[in-house]
Amino acid sequence: MSAGPITRRGFLGRTAALTVGFSLAPLARAFAQSAAPVGPKLPGSLQTNRNLDGWLRINPDGSVTAFTGKVEIGQGIVTALAQIVADELDVDLARVTMISGDTATTPNEGVTSGSRSIEDSGAALRAACAEARAILVETAASKLSVPASSLRVENGVVSAPGGGRATYGELTSEATFKREATGQAKPKPPSAHRFTGKSIPRRDIPAKVTGGPAYVHDMRLPGMIFGRVVRPPSPRAKLISVDEQAVRSMPGVVAVVRDGSFLAVAAEREEQAVAAARGLDKTAKWQQTPSLPPTGRALFDHMRQQPSQTNVIGEKSESAPAAVKTLAATFTRPFQAHAAIGPSCAVAHWENGKLHVWSHTQGPFPLRGELAKALKIPPSDITVTHREGSGCYGHNGADDVALDAALCARATGGRPVKLQWMREDEFRWEPYGSAMVIDLQAGLDANGNVVDFRNELWSHTHSTRPGESDGVNLLAAWYVKDAQRPGTARNIPQPAGGGDRNAIPLYVFPRQRVVNHLLPDMPVRVSALRTLGAYANVFAIESFMDELALAAGADPVEFRLRHLSDPRAKAVIETVAAKAGWRPGARGGDGRGRGIGFAKYKNLATYVAVVAEVEVDRESGEVKVPRAWAAADAGLVVNPDGLSNQIEGGVIQSTSWTLREAVEFDGTRILTGDWANYQILRMPEVPTVQVTLIDRPGEKSVGAGEAAQGPAVAAIANAVANATGRRIRDLPLTAGRVKAALT
Repeated sequence: MSAGPITRRGFLGRTAALTVGFSLAPLARAFAQSAAPVGPKLPGSLQTNRNLDGWLRINPDGSVTAFTGKVEIGQGIVTALAQIVADELDVDLARVTMISGDTATTPNEGVTSGSRSIEDSGAALRAACAEARAILVETAASKLSVPASSLRVENGVVSAPGGGRATYGELTSEATFKREATGQAKPKPPSAHRFTGKSIPRRDIPAKVTGGPAYVHDMRLPGMIFGRVVRPPSPRAKLISVDEQAVRSMPGVVAVVRDGSFLAVAAEREEQAVAAARGLDKTAKWQQTPSLPPTGRALFDHMRQQPSQTNVIGEKSESAPAAVKTLAATFTRPFQAHAAIGPSCAVAHWENGKLHVWSHTQGPFPLRGELAKALKIPPSDITVTHREGSGCYGHNGADDVALDAALCARATGGRPVKLQWMREDEFRWEPYGSAMVIDLQAGLDANGNVVDFRNELWSHTHSTRPGESDGVNLLAAWYVKDAQRPGTARNIPQPAGGGDRNAIPLYVFPRQRVVNHLLPDMPVRVSALRTLGAYANVFAIESFMDELALAAGADPVEFRLRHLSDPRAKAVIETVAAKAGWRPGARGGDGRGRGIGFAKYKNLATYVAVVAEVEVDRESGEVKVPRAWAAADAGLVVNPDGLSNQIEGGVIQSTSWTLREAVEFDGTRILTGDWANYQILRMPEVPTVQVTLIDRPGEKSVGAGEAAQGPAVAAIANAVANATGRRIRDLPLTAGRVKAALT
């Protein structure tokens, strides 16, 4: 690619110098190398948070408090981490208290994302607790004057053969964890686990099902008042005027905040805040500018024509027979929303010039840094404490609403403010998952084997989270009078990848070339939606594998197995095929069909294969997915029920994305604002999902939270093709789109 300068227009139309082909990866690597901790390589997040006392504390009564920077967002991670802690320390699970995601008390583990909590925090806690146990046992050996090898530990009590004993609580006066981990203590083998591998009930569930305070939305602080923000009608709109005085005189109003084009209100009661916000909205006058891209098929043609950072991310050129048959296809995915059931919410409190924010952010430490930049105060003056949100995953509005609440609370004379977005705020202003265009081409030899594979894709960035760039990635910071610019677009480097996540097939093809076009211009706000680019890439590759199998006259399952060398990959495909009663060569008909999809998430994490069964109404075009089967291999399973829930939830979410979900907009405004024009799967439409786990105690535990969505969309798309004889390559598979394909 040429290295000539181009101009990037960001979400608000601001410009920044950019060079085609420029990558942040070398800078990131250089920084990582210069900042690398001195000492042995330690597991997971222990590498960057090396002190043992940052991870656990033994209390005087012998109970354990463990700390994690990862947060609970419905994936059951706090329960799973407690299981690891209890096992390595030899204490009952009930005696383990977990504290997560608090900049005042927990290690900085960045963002809870990418299905890495067990890999990063689990590995760190396992190693830290193993070393802490060794320290406690050595201390007990000295205290009891016996060899450490003769001691045994049960529920925090160290016992010697002659009857001597010492509790963890008694040993803490001598056994100090104020030291750097060495990584020398060996964690327990799986055969010695008492809690790992068992379906322990999740700690976060009881309050959620009994009406207890479970979410940040439920928080109540003394003197707390309620806030609402008034958003512009379109992304680049500027506030011209507003009648603040009329709203200030409304019942219960405590403060009206106007800072540039940022508008907010705080009131004694929530309904008063909503009424005041509506009053501001009615009188506000805005200058609007068309800035959004075209819609429909024109969107994808537009994306191809935009300046891009182009990189070849995977290439092979091995000797192989010549191709005798060539296939090509294009697949698309629209902009899609998180569509969280509970709108984003935060509580903010200023006291003596310092700010405390309670947020369902996935990254308390990155959010603290971004708030510091936006508010122009030191990070040390800000505490961010995680509280669960009623619907939070990916990069939705959780971080943005924290700044909204902070700006609003600054005008209330020290009273805390709980600020919650309205439904239209959530739909129109959260970051979406990027639209994508994927061109595939492949050649088959005379034996029906793939000998050449080409993948070229176009996508915006899939990560504009706080703390990741040179700008300020918080919405309100772009609208205040002293506005700050959004961060520069970037792609997460391979092998994890961003828009190109899972774009390199796991299949063995002798010749292949994979090209990623990152589109730096972001006229529609985009960031991390669950799986990032993997959902679309697996949809495309796995749909194409079915097309290639058909061209080769092969069964889709046999065709995949033929092109795989990884035995664990083969095992999940064979397992799910057996569980679903797959019949080789079976053809669909009468609107009923089955399809399969497979991927190893990020080519680094959990292996998942899905078989979906569909019913297609030929008159209406409506697609139903009554049942699905999934097989998953995540290495050592910590909590089987939790892992099954993640796989099942991924299949269901993917079904909704695949059949219904797309953001609508015109040249100026986002049109999607409520459930009427953003359709999601309803409860009666949810498929029955049967999950089979392949436990591998000898393998490390890997991430699974985002592993099922890609295989599920492919399985559904392949099942529709099997049921109808028509291949649909554009998502979502709406009734209108399917009906058009059938006619």
